Amino acid sequence: MGLERKNSKKLIAFLGPTASGKSEMAIKLAQKFRGEIISADSRQVYKGLDIGTAKITPDTKNSSNFSTGQAEKKYIFTHKGIPHHCIDVASPKIKFTVVQYRKLALDAIDKILKKEEIPILCGGTGFYIQAVVDGIAIPEVKPDWKLRKELEKKSIKELYQILKKIDKRRAKSIERKNPRRLIRAIEIVMKTKKPVPLLRKRPLPYPVLMLGIKKEKENLEKAIKKRFLKWLRQGLVKEVKNLRKGGISFKKIEAFGIHYRVVAEYLQNKINKREMIESSIKEIQNYVKRQLTWFKRDKRIRWVKNYKEAEGLVKKFSRQ
Repeated sequence: MGLERKNSKKLIAFLGPTASGKSEMAIKLAQKFRGEIISADSRQVYKGLDIGTAKITPDTKNSSNFSTGQAEKKYIFTHKGIPHHCIDVASPKIKFTVVQYRKLALDAIDKILKKEEIPILCGGTGFYIQAVVDGIAIPEVKPDWKLRKELEKKSIKELYQILKKIDKRRAKSIERKNPRRLIRAIEIVMKTKKPVPLLRKRPLPYPVLMLGIKKEKENLEKAIKKRFLKWLRQGLVKEVKNLRKGGISFKKIEAFGIHYRVVAEYLQNKINKREMIESSIKEIQNYVKRQLTWFKRDKRIRWVKNYKEAEGLVKKFSRQ
């Protein structure tokens, strides 16, 4: 069953916090409505970041045929019969920007629409979703290597305080313990002499249904803990070791997000195993709060508690 043809060009954006079960639900929707999934996860774009990003295990992996700019050769993953786009598109050695992501996501959406199927944008990186749906992207500002070198000497706390002072709005939404993002945000403000702007607002020219999965706080916290312990059993520590063996510095690994930073600290003997587990779980729970703060600002999002509610809204959307 596909979407009805009243308006064949439509997009579903399926979002929610970490460990909420959105990926599984998006796959069920894709199976029901003849869809394909575009990942909206700022870590799943990188090769080698698999366990700590909850990346799908592909049934098949076929190479695509469009340019990725600085990104590596792209692949389309197939999982449970559903093609997934924008996964493993970049080497962890390079910086991959939201501008690059938006281009790849729009290319994938166009290809899916040409097949008269429904693109489903799915993930928890709110800024990636906004960049695609609303056509918002941070302007390209050339790196200031001298400034970066100076900022790299500062602690994460100091970097956050600098950003908070010069751009309160960006400080509220940023991943505040990610030094790479903090430095980049500070760099943009200092180079442009303005708060980090949201420019080039070009919304998609067709209807978009934005669905968000709602989960009780207690259940979500349990899911976060359960998933992290599962990742450890699957080999998350070994995954970080492999990144290090591949020539990625601990500093860069730490910039890949909470789990990678905490495991990197453990491997450098800065914390013990118990501290690694407790810190990772606690910080992800705090990160989820920031995710929900971001999503709640968008009044277009229709929140659902289960698959049945999501399916009903998609059916209604298909008749528009």
